[in-house]
Amino acid sequence: MSGRDLRTYAEKASQAWAAVGGVPDWVAELAAHADRFGAKASGEAIGYSNSTVSVVVNRGNMLAKLDLPRIEESVRGALMGLTVDCPVKGEMPRHRCLAWQAKPYALSSSARVEMYHACRSGCPHSRIIQKEIDNDR
Repeated sequence: MSGRDLRTYAEKASQAWAAVGGVPDWVAELAAHADRFGAKASGEAIGYSNSTVSVVVNRGNMLAKLDLPRIEESVRGALMGLTVDCPVKGEMPRHRCLAWQAKPYALSSSARVEMYHACRSGCPHSRIIQKEIDNDR
């Protein structure tokens, strides 16, 4: 018999998160997506690796090193339909908003420059901390 774990991601999440009051809705959604499409596709959908999906679902040892609020927002945007009202682009999924914030400054397009500055100039949806903004200058 193989030592491979045959439980679904949803089952793994249910067991792993039971000790902390149950599976958060966004983790349940991520686990369900991974059951349907696999961890790799789920990771790609939210902008993270398949190992990050596994760590979150299983409450793995590396969980404390992850930015869970950011991952949660990515899951809510990519898989649960959460949107934000971007001051520049209008309504967009939250995970796309986070992706814009993560892009480095580049003169490749005027839209990219505009978004770079907007994300760092008091946008209410920005998760960029002041220290990062100061380091970019």
